[in-house]
Amino acid sequence: MDQDADVEESQEYEESAPPRAAAKAASPQASGASGETTQYLTFQLDDEVFAVDISKVREVLEYTNITKVPRTPDFMCGVINLRGSVVPVVDLRLKFGMSRSERTVNTCIIIVEIVQEDEVTEMGALADSVKEVMELEHSKIEPPPKLGTRLRSDFLKGMGKHEDQFIMLLEIDRIFSTEELSIANHTLS
Repeated sequence: MDQDADVEESQEYEESAPPRAAAKAASPQASGASGETTQYLTFQLDDEVFAVDISKVREVLEYTNITKVPRTPDFMCGVINLRGSVVPVVDLRLKFGMSRSERTVNTCIIIVEIVQEDEVTEMGALADSVKEVMELEHSKIEPPPKLGTRLRSDFLKGMGKHEDQFIMLLEIDRIFSTEELSIANHTLS
């Protein structure tokens, strides 16, 4: 991979991407007149809209070449070179039981920081498209739905509503098990 080309492409995208620029300009939490709010980066997977707390997002990249790593789970796409650092990339659609992501002009990689057992892991997540950075009042967030004992929903922080559409708010630190993060970290060594 050509590091200089990756860096230039990343910087070029960051400068032109309104959600990232808005995220850098605004603080992760603000107090509003009607209650406390949190900013979320919203993105699309298939027909569903998801969101992650902006404080967990490092940057948003255009889709780049991903190097496949043998003997990893299906949802693990491989690794990318991010300014000289090796970063694992996952397909959230596969992780959530959806069909595999198809690359389009809007496909991007959201670089997030995951904290588990006091260890920080930087990881890329494929998204069909990034929508916007938005603020949600805490009072407008409903608890995650109860899906029974057989289905995990602990990775959902709650359900937000924006313009008559539900947004699934992800608890990014709970999407991956300790074992899965260990596999991701192992691909780096």
